[in-house]
Amino acid sequence: MKPSLALPLLAVAMLALAGCGGSKPRPSKSGGYTPGRSSSGGAYRPSPEGGSRRGVDDDVSRPQSSRYRDNADSVPDGPPPDISKLVEPVPKVEPRALYGNKSPYSVLGQTYTVLPNASGYVERGIASFYGNKFHGYKTSSLEEYDMYQFSAAHKTLPLPSYARVTNLENGKSVVVRINDRGPFHDNRLIDLSYAAAVKIGVYPKGTGLVEVRAITPGEPLQDLPPPPPAPVASSSAGAPPKPGIYLQVGAFADNANAERVAQKLRSANFAPVQVVDAQINGRSVRRVRVGPIADVDSADEVTARIEDMGLPRPQVAVD
Repeated sequence: MKPSLALPLLAVAMLALAGCGGSKPRPSKSGGYTPGRSSSGGAYRPSPEGGSRRGVDDDVSRPQSSRYRDNADSVPDGPPPDISKLVEPVPKVEPRALYGNKSPYSVLGQTYTVLPNASGYVERGIASFYGNKFHGYKTSSLEEYDMYQFSAAHKTLPLPSYARVTNLENGKSVVVRINDRGPFHDNRLIDLSYAAAVKIGVYPKGTGLVEVRAITPGEPLQDLPPPPPAPVASSSAGAPPKPGIYLQVGAFADNANAERVAQKLRSANFAPVQVVDAQINGRSVRRVRVGPIADVDSADEVTARIEDMGLPRPQVAVD
């Protein structure tokens, strides 16, 4: 089994949590309580208890470093669940959660703005997943996390919201209910529940290249654009290309600035480096990208090297 990159680290205390003054948070109009998790590299280990962790004593006022019983995440021992017996959530109109929708909020020095609604959201990136360490504990919306339900964590979509997540490498998809914040590891777009990861093949690999497409409650799922087709293993020239990972180092209105950054990357032996034209809000820009990159491990390594050069943190693009 390849080491997973989905292993959540200890979450950091958010400003709103620090403001609780040692007591459990109370509802607020701003949705102030937004605990989160960050993901890191590392292998999942089987759980000696088979993942039965519901109804744990979870005091959300405790520091994140001591809130969870386990120090490391794990997956249940034995075979994965029978996905055919699990029912995908049916998108429905729900009130915005009292917790987890604080905006903006900051984690690990990065600030995030929660979207006013999920309508029209589509993005491609890297998915990870989380499991037994958090099973039975509260999510950012103060619901109980159940790794055997189809749910997910996202940094900016409103809580709750719904999305279809499609594995771009095999075409498998699942509808998830987003009720948590994360993942805050560099380069990760969404953190899937264990069950969702099993259904679309992100487990046991640990990560996967996915498309996340928000679903508007009441919209017939058959009216959604069809999921991207699975790549066809073929040597013919007409076979669809597999999705690739690119790291966007910047988008520049001034071509000279774009070429300056691109040359700096080339001089540091990053290859290939591309400068491509794009339109952002009706404005022409030049995007500087490194890629395609072979796999997620390599993308994480290249990201760290680029940041060490003093350049901005790259953004992941999956094409």
